[in-house]
Amino acid sequence: MTSTDSIFDLSFVDNHGTPVRLADYAGKPLLIVNTASKCGFTPQYDGLQRLHEQFGPQGLVVLGFPCDQFAHQEPGDDAQIEEFCRLNHGVTFPLSTKVEVNGKGTHPVFAFVKERARGLLGGRIPWNFTKFLVLPDGRTVRRYSPKTKPEALEADIRSALGQATTAV
Repeated sequence: MTSTDSIFDLSFVDNHGTPVRLADYAGKPLLIVNTASKCGFTPQYDGLQRLHEQFGPQGLVVLGFPCDQFAHQEPGDDAQIEEFCRLNHGVTFPLSTKVEVNGKGTHPVFAFVKERARGLLGGRIPWNFTKFLVLPDGRTVRRYSPKTKPEALEADIRSALGQATTAV
């Protein structure tokens, strides 16, 4: 369990080694996704990038968290992951360093979202490209299966962006 009431109390390290405070995104919806470069769902990077381009100017923050906990589908280092994402999917949204999303080494961001939005396997993340939409209040989290394509989140994102004007 996390000891924080808001995701905006947490931080992560980006894939260039720079600490990122989620407080910098306070009042904005966050789309948090555990990603992998060698997964059947990897083409979802394209949809995530489209959401970033379409809704980023309105306040949506897409954050990719590479993870190698599922069948060794993210074997590269941070530079290799960034290059793959940029060259093959045009990714310009922020990526973190490689993280764990399950087990004792679970990153605090994933401990928070899993606690707030449980799935079919309880709190565990079943596979790459599990998506979490954190509403602008920093407390409410919606969870989406790896099979859910990014474009299927558009209505929920629009709703969250509507809440962003009244949050925080």
